[in-house]
Amino acid sequence: MLRINKKSEKLVLVLHEIYGINQHMVYVCELLAEQDFDVICPDLLEQGNPYDYAQEQEAYHNFVKSVGFTNALHKVKTLLLTLQKQYTKIYIMGFSIGATVAWLCSQEDGIDGIVGYYGSRIRDFADLKPKCPVLLFFPKVENSFNVDELVYNLNKPNIKVHTCEGEHGFSDPYSSKYNEESARHTFGETLSFLKCK
Repeated sequence: MLRINKKSEKLVLVLHEIYGINQHMVYVCELLAEQDFDVICPDLLEQGNPYDYAQEQEAYHNFVKSVGFTNALHKVKTLLLTLQKQYTKIYIMGFSIGATVAWLCSQEDGIDGIVGYYGSRIRDFADLKPKCPVLLFFPKVENSFNVDELVYNLNKPNIKVHTCEGEHGFSDPYSSKYNEESARHTFGETLSFLKCK
């Protein structure tokens, strides 16, 4: 688990991609801490070392077989129970599979906002009705599904969805999919969302 304590009353729980707590997650956590949020990034894989981007298939199969969304959600909910009395505001920010887990958490009490970056599996849970405000970012094109169709299905109260230039992973400066303009724009939107909720 990565934890940065700024002695804040506001916490951002960051949920990683299939790779684990890699340099991108450390970077995101540090950016959020610079904005005076306490930040926690739990290791949902529970294996210490993250996967390299070249191990994408291995990382994906490990998540599906060894973790899965139900187990990841249980881990996050258990962690939330230990944190809720410590903070006046708790937000969850997730990337890819972490965004889908964050989306699933939006039905929990005591969450003040959810931010999800390219949570492609949200499409499997699109009927969910969030109890808190949700901000979602998707690339304009995903190989595995129709983004416009999902955005249409997510047109509900409490949900704001943006489609961005770039591919899945556009916000990660360590990835070949990095899109600097989209990354900068979405992080700005994220901070506005976190600071006004």
